[in-house]
Amino acid sequence: MRHSTGIKPIEMTPKFDILVAGEINPDLILSGNVEPEFGQVEKLVDSKELTIGSSSVIFACGAARLGLKVAFFGLCGDDVFGRFMLDEMRQREIDVGNVNVIPGGSTGLSVILNRGNDRAILTHLGLMSALKAEDIPDSLLRQACHFHVASYFLQKDLQPGLPHLFERARTLGLTTSLDTNYDPTGLWAGFDQLLAVTNVFMPNKTEACSLAREENIDLAATRLSERVETLAIKLGADGALGMRRGEKVLVPSIPVDVVDTIGAGDSFDAGFMYGYLQGWSLEKSLRAGTVCGALSTQKAGGTSAQPTLSEMLHELS
Repeated sequence: MRHSTGIKPIEMTPKFDILVAGEINPDLILSGNVEPEFGQVEKLVDSKELTIGSSSVIFACGAARLGLKVAFFGLCGDDVFGRFMLDEMRQREIDVGNVNVIPGGSTGLSVILNRGNDRAILTHLGLMSALKAEDIPDSLLRQACHFHVASYFLQKDLQPGLPHLFERARTLGLTTSLDTNYDPTGLWAGFDQLLAVTNVFMPNKTEACSLAREENIDLAATRLSERVETLAIKLGADGALGMRRGEKVLVPSIPVDVVDTIGAGDSFDAGFMYGYLQGWSLEKSLRAGTVCGALSTQKAGGTSAQPTLSEMLHELS
């Protein structure tokens, strides 16, 4: 039996603004005339670059670039791709102390065939699908204010336990956010329970319409907004559409010279979540997201052009 000492316990300030649980993989980007020809035809491309990949890590980098304290939980192999990713994340001041490095494991890889504003992606999952919700302890959740998950459809082993994991996080005082990314199966199923425990949902237009089973984005937004506290739908060059507690806001993007759109949606998420955690209005948070997403497209790769806080605020002023 625990007896009261009459002394009020000290409330600990969370160590991290955001805890991200997700996949870890680099992107190998090939640009130029990248459409392959089979029959053992060799083609020359204009450029190649090995960069930080995975929606979860690109989001984490964008949030850290804005000055938020970010921790990451995930799995990678003890291989060249895993070591590359961890080194890059450390350089961006992301806490990777809770990443499990699996001896003999295979870090995932995405090969991106980049052709102007369009791209095709070939992904080897490796350990990307092996993370489980029960792997994430309450002791780690307690160290953060907010919990973010992306690439839902690629993280097969995380899916069954994610609603309960979000419930655990919210019980411990965290808010939650989700970016599903694209569903390669085209089924878009299994979200009733998960969205009910999601504070912030950030799909793009295609994902929102697919999940809501609506072709019209306004109808899709209305339907999805009934299931989450805050909805932010990415519309690419057309900006973003948000809904919260009956409020509906549409904001434009900013003009930029686009070099590469890889990771723009994840950078949007980082900007939006910065505003959300600061208690900004829905409109200002959406503007922060569109600014971060647009600025991130000015260099190749998902993280090379992610803005600092001062750069984002300059565009918002």
